[in-house]
Amino acid sequence: MSPQYATKREMEKAIDELRAALGEEAISTDDEDLHRHGYSEWSSINIDQLPVAVAYPKSTEEVSQLAKVCHKFKIPMIPYSGGSSLEANFSAPFGGMSIDFTFMDQVLALHADDMDVVVQPSVPWMSLNDQIKDSGLFFPVDPGPSWNKCCSLWKSSAGYNLTNLFVGSEGTLGIVTEITLKLAVIPQETSVAVVTFPTIRDAAAAASKVLRAGVPVAAMEIMDDVQMGVINKAGSTHRKWKEVPTMFFKFSGTKAGVRENIQLVRDISKTHKSGDFEFAKSAEEGKQLWSARKESLWSMMAIRREGDEVWSTDVAVPISRLPDIIEISKKEMDDLGLFASILGHIGDGNFHESIMYNSKDPKERAAVEKCVHDMVERALEMEGTCTGEHGIGLGKKASLQKELGFDTINVMRSIKGALDPHWLMNPGKIMDAKA
Repeated sequence: MSPQYATKREMEKAIDELRAALGEEAISTDDEDLHRHGYSEWSSINIDQLPVAVAYPKSTEEVSQLAKVCHKFKIPMIPYSGGSSLEANFSAPFGGMSIDFTFMDQVLALHADDMDVVVQPSVPWMSLNDQIKDSGLFFPVDPGPSWNKCCSLWKSSAGYNLTNLFVGSEGTLGIVTEITLKLAVIPQETSVAVVTFPTIRDAAAAASKVLRAGVPVAAMEIMDDVQMGVINKAGSTHRKWKEVPTMFFKFSGTKAGVRENIQLVRDISKTHKSGDFEFAKSAEEGKQLWSARKESLWSMMAIRREGDEVWSTDVAVPISRLPDIIEISKKEMDDLGLFASILGHIGDGNFHESIMYNSKDPKERAAVEKCVHDMVERALEMEGTCTGEHGIGLGKKASLQKELGFDTINVMRSIKGALDPHWLMNPGKIMDAKA
């Protein structure tokens, strides 16, 4: 039986009730607000339906009040934080209430001796590290500037791992209002190296060899020739880069350890036909060298022509298969004749395709869809996964079904039904209510 949601009249009554309880400004029905919370220019898929209202809670207690009223009237709830949806993760296919955590951006408690910190949903990781830097600790994760990712959590064998269950649920099981993040000691030394290669396969093969050799690198990123050209064209990094496949390495540890690891990576890179090898001699140089990776997607969005959209999607495969899938995927993207690039965090086998296309041209969209579909299929054939970071949302439900099979999806559906029997939490994402 399909879930039954609030009528228009019931939604209006709920909005009145919430405004009376939380204040007029806590619930918005402004058209621009609704559009911003139901459509994403980053996403590979968008739908016509928008949320009916946007809520702006300021505390866990207010989120609880929101949830009670939404449950009473059977109103879908869609959590919204960073707004970086790439697979329609925060879209509202059944209307409902978008819950925006903008005002829940506080560091609630720092436990320096325990090396952890308690934060609300909208604390950006860069801001967090700036706020806690005097403790000698930091949150060791380095995504793009707008991304908010969860960290490694404290070790436990006490029952089912419900924490990780919620982390991967995209808001379909509940709403997280606080999280405890595990911190690390700020390393004595950090540095960055940038290495060029003649082909994308050479770069990917070098990355695989670095991992296989056990060289401890804090991060390892790849960008192809097209992406390096995008960075130059956008001009956001204030330097000129060679437009060839490029690897970015980040090192951390003791001064001696960092120097040794840079040399190991240099030696391995040479065996894979590397060209320029540049490493930072200061923190400022390191920031400059890493800037190209930081600005990659922003740069692509900046050079779009009117009517263009960027389809960005990801997969992950076993490390040994990285050179194969990246080389084949790169060729297929080049064959499209469109502006398309590869970049990614290949230290964990994860990489992204970003393709710019004319959204008004059905033939272009169909060609891009096929290219993306083939990459995902190839990743699954290589015993990889259909997404390493972006999630499932609306865009990859069919791929998830192929990856996991009906039986596993039905187990997930049962868990969803047990925790959210009315399918109010971000409905339509990851799986449908009925097979």
